Amino acid sequence: MPAGDDPAGDDPAGDDPSSDDREEDFVELVLQVVEAIPPGRVMTYGDIAEYLGRGGPRQVGAVMSSHGAGVPWWRVIRADGRPAQGLEESALQRLRPEGCPIRTGRVLLARARWLPMSVTTSIDGP
Repeated sequence: MPAGDDPAGDDPAGDDPSSDDREEDFVELVLQVVEAIPPGRVMTYGDIAEYLGRGGPRQVGAVMSSHGAGVPWWRVIRADGRPAQGLEESALQRLRPEGCPIRTGRVLLARARWLPMSVTTSIDGP
């Protein structure tokens, strides 16, 4: 049987194009949520994953690390209120002028956390 012709539909090489599509969809969804976060507000990596019902904080972090430069990345923080490791000062310098409540290098999540009603409502309007 020629390589790639598997009558059972199983792909022994693991090349499932639909998994690439799902990953691209996840990347797009994460970036849409981040773009919707209002100035002065934040979401945690876990908040985004929970809102989307897909992935987890690490997967959201991987998206932000690889694809997040074009969105307000500084509005996505860790669950303890600290910005991404290595980007703390840069993120805090961007959050302060937005009016985000910060104390001792941490965002006060109780006051700054944003949980969208709907990404499409936030992005496309009412």
